Amino acid sequence: MLKVDNLRKSFLSDKSVVHAVDGVSFEVGAGEFFTLLGPSGCGKSTTLRCIAGLENITSGRLLIDGELVASDKIFIEANHRPIAMVFQSYAIWPHMTVLENVTFPLSYRSAEASSRASRITRRELGMEALKMVQLDHLADRDAPYLSGGQQQRVALARALVVHPKLLLLDEPLSNLDAKLREDMRYEIKELTSRLGISTMYVTHDQAEALSMSDRIAVMSRGKILQLGTPREIYLEPQSSSVARIVGNINVFRGKKAGGSTSPMQNEIRLASGTIFRCPVVEGRSLNEDVEIMFRPELVRVRSRSAGLVSDEPDKVNTFNAQVKRVDFTGDHLKVHFETPDGEVIAKLPPDQVLPPNGEVSLVVRVENCTAH
Repeated sequence: MLKVDNLRKSFLSDKSVVHAVDGVSFEVGAGEFFTLLGPSGCGKSTTLRCIAGLENITSGRLLIDGELVASDKIFIEANHRPIAMVFQSYAIWPHMTVLENVTFPLSYRSAEASSRASRITRRELGMEALKMVQLDHLADRDAPYLSGGQQQRVALARALVVHPKLLLLDEPLSNLDAKLREDMRYEIKELTSRLGISTMYVTHDQAEALSMSDRIAVMSRGKILQLGTPREIYLEPQSSSVARIVGNINVFRGKKAGGSTSPMQNEIRLASGTIFRCPVVEGRSLNEDVEIMFRPELVRVRSRSAGLVSDEPDKVNTFNAQVKRVDFTGDHLKVHFETPDGEVIAKLPPDQVLPPNGEVSLVVRVENCTAH
């Protein structure tokens, strides 16, 4: 449905050139929910605006449903592209009713060069879109009397009313409270899946990206660092930069010390002299510096006296640690440990008891870490 080919977008700032989008390429399939994830200023919103036709591209090509809509020689205006967009601010007009907000785009979009949709047709289409987001009972309410969640749904209905081939969402949940944001994640994903709409979603929130997406492109400094499924992005990051963008990560540094025919038996010598077993990406030589990465929720804690389970000494890494700080977050404990090779963070059950400054053993399974 969407093909982005070597897209570049540059701006002139203080007599210097800023490459906001720097050679980005990807495709979005029919009915796919595709997310651009990255920190502020990484180029994700600029990429979305280029696809929407709100920005001219510097170079590259954009194709929507096989039609070339932007290149260095061609530019199809936004209102002639088969897309709809939901902005971060929702852009709900306060002087209109809910239904008038939803049907507004129909006044300016003609069907196959015919006359504008009639008033009756516009109302029917608007009510159909409001039913999709379960707000048809508020059709005649004035827009200023809507909650934040209702405004978000109105903006979504306004995008759906034109039956777009591609739906663009630019951080649409960032203005909602935590509980409503979680509810709307599910509703947007369920709705787009049911309608079969190809969707491009932009966010800096890794929980949104992981829970909603079929595939994720992680962006930084105008480039895509990694593209894959949520599970691949989270559990198999190709660099520490990707790992840090997609949640908390523990990092140890060491040197490749040896290995075997099994990829799980690579050995890495940490600064303390500890040998850590971990899969290592291809191309790393003996004694080369590597970074070991593992997620906090995959760290297990044992008492010093427990030791290793007798039948799995080759399947786990164990090392001594001291409790430095415990943060209670409600659904888990975020515990900071001090080890000879640096700080380790673990996410543990909220009812687990750890003594202040207590000494424990931390266990990380070999398959739950990776080294680059």
